[in-house]
Amino acid sequence: MNFGGPFFRFWAVLRKEFIQMRRDRLTFAMMIGVPILQLVIFGYAINANPKTLPTAVVAGESTTFTRTILAAMENTGYFDITGAVSAAEADAMVARGDVLFVVTIPTGFSRQLLRGERPLLLVEADATDPAATSNALSALNLVVQTALARDLSGPLANLNAGPPPFELRIHRRYNEEGITQYNIVPGLIGVVLTMTMVIMTSLAMTRERERGTMENLLAMPVRPSEVMFGKIIPYVFVGYVQVLIIILIARYLFAVPMIGSLWLLSGVLVVFIAANLAMGFTFSTVAENQLQAIQMSIFFFLPSILLSGFMFPFRGMPQWAQWIGEVLPLTHFLRIVRGIMLKGNEARDIWPEVWPLLAFLVVVMSVAMLRYRRTLD
Repeated sequence: MNFGGPFFRFWAVLRKEFIQMRRDRLTFAMMIGVPILQLVIFGYAINANPKTLPTAVVAGESTTFTRTILAAMENTGYFDITGAVSAAEADAMVARGDVLFVVTIPTGFSRQLLRGERPLLLVEADATDPAATSNALSALNLVVQTALARDLSGPLANLNAGPPPFELRIHRRYNEEGITQYNIVPGLIGVVLTMTMVIMTSLAMTRERERGTMENLLAMPVRPSEVMFGKIIPYVFVGYVQVLIIILIARYLFAVPMIGSLWLLSGVLVVFIAANLAMGFTFSTVAENQLQAIQMSIFFFLPSILLSGFMFPFRGMPQWAQWIGEVLPLTHFLRIVRGIMLKGNEARDIWPEVWPLLAFLVVVMSVAMLRYRRTLD
């Protein structure tokens, strides 16, 4: 039987596929949405040369020369002077990540300058992410050479005749040698957990729906919260195994330091893993099949890895991208894990990043339980 010839058979199959694409609206939306998302993020949000970086000042004095130097630093575009603080406050701000630089001007700076003694100006940088501070530190060389050129004129012109009138000393805190592995490897803990936890949990419910075992689960006298926790808790142990492997490799293969408390990190991991598992469970209540579950997981993972500060400096992104990044749990976990491992942060230091994780967990779990259907449609 010919059925109208090869062309008509081909046309029938082609028409059938377009009809199927029209019915599978979620997959079609993902095919359109993912390229648009990539173009927007890479075109507008990614910036490997961050500027206006928050900078605190520990000022032993405030004179014409010191104000000129600080103004020259701001004129480079890389430094945003937030104000003068004490040395203890500056240390706490760097530990929490509130500022990336601390400029320390010693008492008697101007007097030593006028005497030609080349006083010391200390700039401390948070080097946990070398890419975020490297260009700014390079710009300081120009500041040393030209900042006081106008002030040191006339009778003071001889101070500009030789070497720079003051000495700049840069201290890269937490990562003196600027080793990128110290930044990347701890961040991989969050990236791996985000990718695997969301995907595995999103597939858990859709797999049962496709295999026909959902009816047995729905027939059991269990509540939505009991189903959720029963699905999530086994993967928490899987997540801890992954973290243990990464930490061992980080310590013995890449020599990444572990300054802070491993127990504190373990406690935060529970919240972070649960937040990602709850997100995957929510996807499973929306997806009709495993392909859709994976597509939604990728749609969540893509902005997480690009807007969290893992691949590109967080402070280099525009404000709207930072607002999106602040919603993502990976953003806060990266700050926590790097702070604990590299800075030795304690609970009070990481709390500003922990409570957003808890809020995300509560909201997503609530949405998942509301969407969970105890009966088949």
